[in-house]
Amino acid sequence: MNTKKQKKKLSLTVMILTALFLGILSGLLLQSHPKIAENYIQPFGTIFLNLIKMIVVPVVLFSIIQGVVSLQDIKKVGSIGGKTICFYIVTTAFAVTFGLLFANVLNVGGGYVMNSSSLEAYEGATKAPSLIETLVNIFPSNAVEPLVSATMLQVIVIALFFGFGIIIAGDKGKPAADLVESLSEVCINIMGLIINLSPIGVFALITPVVATNGPSVLLPLLKLIGVAYLASIVHMVVVYSSAVKGFSGISPLRFFKEQSPAMLFAFSSASSVGTLPFNYECTEKLGARKEIASFVLPLGATINMDGTAIYQGVSAIFIAQIFGVHLTLTQQLMVILTTTLASIGTAGVPGSGVIMLAMVLQSVGLPLEGIALVAGVDRILDMARTTVNITGDAACTICVDAMEKRKEARRKVDISNNL
Repeated sequence: MNTKKQKKKLSLTVMILTALFLGILSGLLLQSHPKIAENYIQPFGTIFLNLIKMIVVPVVLFSIIQGVVSLQDIKKVGSIGGKTICFYIVTTAFAVTFGLLFANVLNVGGGYVMNSSSLEAYEGATKAPSLIETLVNIFPSNAVEPLVSATMLQVIVIALFFGFGIIIAGDKGKPAADLVESLSEVCINIMGLIINLSPIGVFALITPVVATNGPSVLLPLLKLIGVAYLASIVHMVVVYSSAVKGFSGISPLRFFKEQSPAMLFAFSSASSVGTLPFNYECTEKLGARKEIASFVLPLGATINMDGTAIYQGVSAIFIAQIFGVHLTLTQQLMVILTTTLASIGTAGVPGSGVIMLAMVLQSVGLPLEGIALVAGVDRILDMARTTVNITGDAACTICVDAMEKRKEARRKVDISNNL
């Protein structure tokens, strides 16, 4: 029975990979007619993402409530949350450092020739909410609006409070706990049905991207894309696999093999929240407990921005070099600090990547017009950013789970010694 299930999952992974390659090929063939891809193929991808978005909020809500209730200890929830946030802050600092390092060593902006049409003034948002505003905005004024608008940080807060309430209610809260468990199982099964449509969704999402952004558009910025992708791969291989190996003993090969379905979907969809269903399955196969994954993964999908941090570092050097500005070591350290802090301040804010880049450019005195230079390939870069982010979510889940298991084992030893 398990063998059949594994074969089914493996075949789905192969189908997703095949759909990805077919989508790229179709996109190349449709370069001269991108409207065909946009008008007749992309809608199927949009439908697939809509289905994912439809089920994501109920999955996050009920899975986090169930995870909190299964932990049966509010202090334990705080302990896991603290470890998770610390992990994300440290890896974000590593990520932007890798971005800066590779951008400098490989001279990412060298040889780029600007033209007047690519230097349009940037008119988007340049400020993230202040820390106080961010804290206030995390707490919803009602329990319905965040579910409707899919404001994930507020959904997480709602889930935490309902979970705490069920724990405190004791026996009287058991019917509510049973209902949440039942609804969580229903949502997971709905999620499974949608996941089976992944190959169609992946094909429909990747084809218009390639058709619209063909080689003629990508070649001038190919070096920027290459450096960002290289830094992303090195960050995942060095930081994530080392952390997973160090905390849980899982080999890098096994980690990336089991994580590949989620990575493939994240790459093609560029949606961290949409990849949650895959990440649940992948971390479960890697041995992470459901109650830990139910808490860490949705939180990571909202606040973990390692991929975005790499993008900030590479883009800052790229923009500086094409404008002929030399960033000193102090200024580059400022980029690391600004990016790490901004990743917290902009969590859950729409367009957070661009807002963060604007903040980074301002912090070192670079012109905001530079954002227009990278905006054309943002979708291509977003695919790498999302892949890094969700892989970091999985690595954090496995590491936190391993730390909690060791903590529980020590507690058992202490109790047996006291007896």
